[in-house]
Amino acid sequence: MKLEGRVAIVTGSAQGIGRAIADKLAAEGASVVLADLNEEGAKAAAATLPSATGVRADVSDEASVKAMVQAAVDTYGTLDILVNNAAIVPFTTWDEIDYAEWRRIMAVNLDGTFLTNRYASDEMRKAGYGRIVNIASNVIVAGTPNLAHYVASKGGVFGFTRALATELGKYGITVNAVAPGLTETEGTLASPHAGAFDFVQSLQAIPRRGLAADIAPTVAFLVSEEARWVTGSMVVVDGGHTRH
Repeated sequence: MKLEGRVAIVTGSAQGIGRAIADKLAAEGASVVLADLNEEGAKAAAATLPSATGVRADVSDEASVKAMVQAAVDTYGTLDILVNNAAIVPFTTWDEIDYAEWRRIMAVNLDGTFLTNRYASDEMRKAGYGRIVNIASNVIVAGTPNLAHYVASKGGVFGFTRALATELGKYGITVNAVAPGLTETEGTLASPHAGAFDFVQSLQAIPRRGLAADIAPTVAFLVSEEARWVTGSMVVVDGGHTRH
């Protein structure tokens, strides 16, 4: 198990891609803090894993993020891995995006990236070791319609990831991004995005729906010692959708 003895936080992990990532890291031996606005869901997911705890966290709130990181340290003694997955995925036409909606998305997707990376990396620097993976999206390559604010926020996640890798490399911390494509989760199936699967599948090199379990192994690789020489990179995991 390549993550044995490591401690990880995975945000947005009560369900979907975050849940799949938490499950995979636990299977590789990590102790995992599952953090989500849905505290009940996070705790229920954590109860299925061998060494895990569920906590409530609002990544757009500084105090909440600080408490999340402190909970990991208090419970397991250290923090080695952050997977910053929590995000809002809207479906809003350009004409319907006002400033309040823009700020709502940025507060979670981009401010949340800053806050989680800020407080997790501060803890990692104490040990001179860390692995951060920020979940971006292939929409920043595809320019997907009806998602302008989401595309902007995820483009910011990638740019920030590259900049932070430069800042933190000297402390033994790597920072990378993973960009999933359209993925079958509870959230996407309950949203207008559910109607896009057939079209997106027709554009992929691999002609089937993406699953949350397809994303998790790439994250597990990037937070492992096997990826010790990889930082400032974005890995697109979308079945070849944006290969064109």
